[in-house]
Amino acid sequence: MTTTPTPYSLLPTDFQFSQANLQDYADCPRRFQLRYVERVDWPAHEVEPALENERHMQQGMAFHRLAHQHTLGIPEEPLSRTVTDIDLRRWWRNYLTRGPGNLPPSRYPEIVLSAPLGDYRLTAKFDLIAVDAGQRAVIVDWKTSRKRSRRKWLVERLQTKVYPYLLVRAGAHLNGGQPLAPEQIEMVYWFAEYPNESARFAYDAAQIEADEAYLTSLVGRIANPPYPRTTDERHCRYCRYRSLCQRGVEAGPFDEMEETELGEDFGISLDFEQIAEIEY
Repeated sequence: MTTTPTPYSLLPTDFQFSQANLQDYADCPRRFQLRYVERVDWPAHEVEPALENERHMQQGMAFHRLAHQHTLGIPEEPLSRTVTDIDLRRWWRNYLTRGPGNLPPSRYPEIVLSAPLGDYRLTAKFDLIAVDAGQRAVIVDWKTSRKRSRRKWLVERLQTKVYPYLLVRAGAHLNGGQPLAPEQIEMVYWFAEYPNESARFAYDAAQIEADEAYLTSLVGRIANPPYPRTTDERHCRYCRYRSLCQRGVEAGPFDEMEETELGEDFGISLDFEQIAEIEY
């Protein structure tokens, strides 16, 4: 399916797709329009209590920084001295003692990959990619949710499709210049609260073919409006635009929130001048 914008397309030609904005569209096309096309800054909380959610987000950011620094080679002891929050201390201890094992030797934390997708680009920032060149590669994503995400939930998330897809399409420079075969890739979600309950997803040729067809179709629909409201009003609970769309006023409760309801980019911006890519 072509993704060429029609004369009615509202997207700029240099628009960058990511798992986050694709997920927004998959959840609710109208949310995508309000957030990325019209850039509406609607004054509403997504979660209540808002302060508790903000604290959790800050803890998640801090954990990601610790994991990043540790992967870069900063010793455990000085990093541990910076940890004062009780939840963060537990996550950090779990990471050090029960982190994802048997990872390939070459580690690439906080790496950004990008590849063409139709007439646009698809971009992702990975928490960690571990590679044994010519053998295998493991994508690790750190999750700091209070709830352990259900496997069925994760299977359906755009992140589970986008990350391994991009590693095949744009990860050759991590594999001695040769593209990784889909069968060489595994994706692991590691949960800081549940360190022994990682979710692992193998990849293969059939899956990348299905993912490419789905992503291309999705981008094609996004490039050609309209953007209707979702018919599944469960997606409205944690959406800041719910009152604008007359889908309720109260924010969703923090205790019932899946971590991926709000995404986990923690406000980390992508430096597109440093993005690694492969053209095809």
